[in-house]
This record gives sequence, C-alpha cells and structure tokens, in this order.
Amino acid sequence: MSIYLIAAIVAIVLVLIITNIRIVPQSHAFIIERLGTYVATWQTGLHVKVPFIDRIANRVSLKEKVLDFPPQPVITKDNVTMKIDTVVYMQITDPKLYSYGVENPMTAIENLSATTLRNIIGELELDATLTSRDVINSKMRSILDEATDPWGIKVNRVEVKNIMPPEAIREAMEKQMRAERERREKILIAEGQKQSEILVAEGKKQAAILEAEANKQAAILEAEADKEAAIRRAEGEAQAIREVQEATAAGLKMIKDVGVDDGVIKLRSLETMEKAANGQATKLIVPADFQNLAGVVSALKEVAKN
Repeated sequence: MSIYLIAAIVAIVLVLIITNIRIVPQSHAFIIERLGTYVATWQTGLHVKVPFIDRIANRVSLKEKVLDFPPQPVITKDNVTMKIDTVVYMQITDPKLYSYGVENPMTAIENLSATTLRNIIGELELDATLTSRDVINSKMRSILDEATDPWGIKVNRVEVKNIMPPEAIREAMEKQMRAERERREKILIAEGQKQSEILVAEGKKQAAILEAEANKQAAILEAEADKEAAIRRAEGEAQAIREVQEATAAGLKMIKDVGVDDGVIKLRSLETMEKAANGQATKLIVPADFQNLAGVVSALKEVAKN
C-alpha cells in the first residue's frame, strides 16, 4: 500500500508541476500574486508558479497601443463649439504600476485626454485652433505623458486626427476661402497685365531708340555722301578750270609762235562779233578800238582790188 501511495503522490506532484508551468511570450509580462500580494513580474520565458498559492493577476502586453477615442466636444476662446478627434499612441513601460496604479487605465487615459484637450482649446481662438495642430499635439503629449507616468504608461505621441467645426462655421470658411482664391486670381491677372504692359512699353522704347539710332546713322552716312559728292564736284570743276586754262595758254603760245600780227587778231575779233550779231543776243558790246579795226578792214579791201 505504501508503494501505491508514494506513486500516487508523485503523480499528483508531477501533474501539479506540469499544470503550473507557464511560458511568457515575447513583448508580454505576467503579474504574479502570492496569497493576494504582488510577488513578481514574469518576463519573456519559462516560469513555474506555486500551486494554490501563486496566481497570475494580470497579463500585460508591452507593445505600443493606438487609442482612437471618439470626437470630443470643445469650446474655443471665442466661444465656438466644435468636435476634435484625437489619436493617442501609448506603451506600457512598468507592468506593476500599470496593474496597480489606476483602475481601468484605458478609460482613465480617455478621460484625461478629453479634459486636457478642452483646457488647451479653451486658450485658443478658432483660427489658431485650425492652424495650430502641432502645438496642440505637443502640449497634449507632454501633459498626458507626465500624468500617466505613475501608471507605468508612456505616451509617445498624440495626433489630432480631425477638427469638425459647426456647419455654419464651415460654410463661412468656405466662402472666405473662395473669396480669397478669387482675390488672388484677380491679383495674379492684374500682375500679368501689368507685366505685359511694361514689356510692351519696354519693347516700344527699345524700338524707338533703335529707330533713332538708325536715322542718326543714315543722316551721318547721307552727310558723308553729300560731302564726298561735293568734294568730287569741286575737284572736277577745278580740273576743268585747269584744263581750260591750259588750253588757253596753249592757244596763246601757238599764236605767238606762228607770229600772227594784230591785224589778224582784230579780224578774228570782227568775225566773232559778226557771229554774235547773228545770234539771239539783244546787246552788242563794241570794242574800244573798233574804229581802228574798221580801218584795217578797208585797207584789206584795197589790197584785194589791186
């Protein structure tokens, strides 16, 4: 009987040991209580608890959690009521404090987040609320992280997911944005027209300058051409005068060399006068020695008779 009893006891002990073996998975922690009192925190690995004395009080996940709370109604500094939807990223850093620090930690974080958000938005006006998401996120994260530290929770970041102002405010904002876009459009059109007119004026100015320069160059070239033509005419007239003078000098020299006397010269003069008289001239200039010239002509006629 004693052998069977021992075998039974050994079997019971083995069953109790096997049934009290626990494996803690990765990123988890188990809170162990002995007779109702905290005794240990089991980390990842194999553990054995004392039967009937130890119990697993809480299984805690150490992964980062995302808490998406319902939109919270808030009132801005200028008395505009709206709803803001936030997302909290938190992680349990101390399983013991998380288990014994506060009753229902998720509900506590939700309420704390709502009250903190109301306090922050109450200090901002509507326009600042809509454009200061980074400020709101930073303040909420700092306040929540400090408040949840005794609970063994670390708030990594807080994001404002959506801001929902009242319908009337949204319509007014849409009208304002539409008016702003129209104003910018008109400004851009006016700036474009202004630039176009400036460019056209600059083009006309440049064209006028170029035309004036061209006219100036043409006048200079024309003056140079007239000057050159006048010089050429003067040189031609001078050359003609020189040639006439040279011909006259040559004729006088030939007369002198031939030995023509005064009578012949005067006779030639008389012939010249005869030709002049037969022309269209209305006046006739008679040389001072015309009487002598007449005597010479009479003498020549007498010689011809003899």
